[in-house]
Amino acid sequence: MTDLILDISDRPARLTARGGLLVIDFGKPWASSHHGEAPAGTGGPSEGSHVARDPESGLRARHTQSHTIPFADIAVLVTSHPQISFTQAVLANLAAAGGMLIVSNEKHLPAAMLLPLSTHSTQTERFAQQAAVSLPTRKRAWQQIVQAKLRAQARLLEETNGSDSGLGLMAGKVRSGDPDNLEAQAARIYWQALFGEGQSASPGGPFRRDPEGEGINLYLNYGYAVLRATVARALCASGLHPSLGVHHHNRYDTFCLADDLMEPFRPLVDRVVAKLPRGGLTAASPPPAVIPAEAGIHAPATQLDKDAKKAILEGLLVRYSAEGESRTLFDWVSRSASSLVAVIEGRGEQLGLPLLAPSETVSPQGSSPCDSGS
Repeated sequence: MTDLILDISDRPARLTARGGLLVIDFGKPWASSHHGEAPAGTGGPSEGSHVARDPESGLRARHTQSHTIPFADIAVLVTSHPQISFTQAVLANLAAAGGMLIVSNEKHLPAAMLLPLSTHSTQTERFAQQAAVSLPTRKRAWQQIVQAKLRAQARLLEETNGSDSGLGLMAGKVRSGDPDNLEAQAARIYWQALFGEGQSASPGGPFRRDPEGEGINLYLNYGYAVLRATVARALCASGLHPSLGVHHHNRYDTFCLADDLMEPFRPLVDRVVAKLPRGGLTAASPPPAVIPAEAGIHAPATQLDKDAKKAILEGLLVRYSAEGESRTLFDWVSRSASSLVAVIEGRGEQLGLPLLAPSETVSPQGSSPCDSGS
């Protein structure tokens, strides 16, 4: 099975389902005229093109390209263009295969996410256990999550700056529930050490992490949204509800547990974004090759440009090494979700949150959107 992150962004498209396959049709809609003919001045359909009437809009469209992808291969589907349409069968098949759907807003940033409703045979029982987990257990779990996050941040700073800025030492001081809020203290050190001066909305000022910000914050938001969907997918597959967190509990956040478990994996996104100059990519970024560029599945020319999106997704699709093993991020996240189940059920006390480092080779199973799939 392939874990594909697919981002459809810059062209109108109609998504349908056929025999376990996602069918992506790209076409140019025409305003409808009597008897379904193309309006005057369009020249009508070109020879050899397929012309059909959209059953929902009644418009005729020239479908010049069609691509099929097995639903079972799709981990995350990101849609952005306002003229992308779905059939109900697409959503049902994607959910049945365990895939996530992210819907983006007019800024091409994720605005909503669709999760499968039932992906585990004992889901109801696990929901009940998850809701009843004791406060001490949740505090210990959060302690481990913060420790793992700080260690990952420390490794990234050591890798990029030659010094971890004291975050490794801070990780060892995190207590149950993190009552000293060392996570926030470390964040203030981490962001400035990683991105330095002149990377904020105010020229010359220190970088500040702002989910509503521009520039680097846009890149981080996009990467975190895909990571969040990946973690939520693993939680659902493990029979857990992504809304019932161990620490996050915002009443307006429907993915509290996903936000908890993704924390130690955030530096994987940060590593990729740190290599992106504000205006584009470093020359070292490898070109992907899965879906041809002419498919039109790539990001629009915005601040969150297609090259940045491509690099971020490629960075998440490499293999990561830890504990003598090399696995995809999807595998590691699934293991972490399974370890959380064991903690919730009282079968263990330690979460599986390995300190990951990119392997030397790119996973042949991973595929990057953008020119070849974005």
